[in-house]
Amino acid sequence: MMAAAVAGQRGKRVVLIDHAEKLAEKIRISGGGRCNFTNVNASHQNYLSENPHFCKSALSRYTAQDFVVLVKKYRIAHHEKHRGQLFCTESAEQIIDMLKSECLKGEVAWRMPCKIESIEKFEDGFFIATDHGDIEAASVVIATGGLSIPKIGATDFGYRIATQFDLKVIEPRPGLVPLTFDGPSWEAFAPLAGIALEVEVSTSSGKGKGGKKGFFREDLLFTHRGLSGPAILQISSYWQPGTPIVLNLLPEMDVAEELIGSKTTVKKQLGNVLSQWLPGRLAEGLLVANGFAPDARLADMADAKLRKLGDAINRWAIVPTGSEGYRKAEVTLGGVDTRELSQQTMMANKVPGLYFIGESVDVTGWLGGYNFQWAWASGFAAGQSV
Repeated sequence: MMAAAVAGQRGKRVVLIDHAEKLAEKIRISGGGRCNFTNVNASHQNYLSENPHFCKSALSRYTAQDFVVLVKKYRIAHHEKHRGQLFCTESAEQIIDMLKSECLKGEVAWRMPCKIESIEKFEDGFFIATDHGDIEAASVVIATGGLSIPKIGATDFGYRIATQFDLKVIEPRPGLVPLTFDGPSWEAFAPLAGIALEVEVSTSSGKGKGGKKGFFREDLLFTHRGLSGPAILQISSYWQPGTPIVLNLLPEMDVAEELIGSKTTVKKQLGNVLSQWLPGRLAEGLLVANGFAPDARLADMADAKLRKLGDAINRWAIVPTGSEGYRKAEVTLGGVDTRELSQQTMMANKVPGLYFIGESVDVTGWLGGYNFQWAWASGFAAGQSV
């Protein structure tokens, strides 16, 4: 819709084709129905890509502030939440209606639900066969997203079109997704579903995709199958299968030093001491998992053992066995290789007139409105060029 509106308002004749029956479901369900439509802090540093500098151009030419101007023009009440995240105060439907209105201003024609059967390239444009008739067009913009949340219609259509035109696709995988754990090492934590706390989380093996090390301070949530919450969703985009993530469950405290320093003055059991700082069930689970008896007296513990316990809390390294997959993933990592595209226009270098924007491209934002900002910015870039 962003690309169509911009192109239409430039006087281009535009038809927007969507295979879904409901318009913009991903906007509708986002942010608990309130749509976290951008982030005031958005910059290229908040995105992962094999080519991390690619997104700079589009993001600098259509910023979060530019989208906010549009939101204000439509008098959509909004507010800032955690770390620059902007949400609608009332409903995500307002963003959908705004974009529809922008398309109406550009006299955009609609075909939905409409299935594309094939796209062929000719010397002066494209021939698009659909189940609602054929279309000839000078340009085609692919804005079909990734594989995440298949229940609202996600498909691999964009990747198939890229492959058809011999464009490289970086292997897709789920991003911003809960991580799963199983096996004996997780048994002590399986009953902790529902416990939440603020933690620091990092990738333990160094640099993540795109030359960045993943490190976040966010909320962690224990689930029936593993770990979730913003901290885990964020780090999941950097995590590589088979490698550990490292959690600091008490980032404000050196636990070993605190425990050792308290030995002579505190007469409590170890479980009771930890329960002052951590949820009680979590404290007990950590003690059991690390071979400590919760009823052991702090004063009786050797310093070396307390350092081991401190490490287990401040530097808890665990290897996920997998993730909840595309079913629960908020985004798809990977996609059309940005080295195949112009960073100014989003057009394929070797297929004049063919554009890829948004999540179909190998540009993936952090949690918190960054992926919508990429959608607006890349859509604007393509809409300005077609």
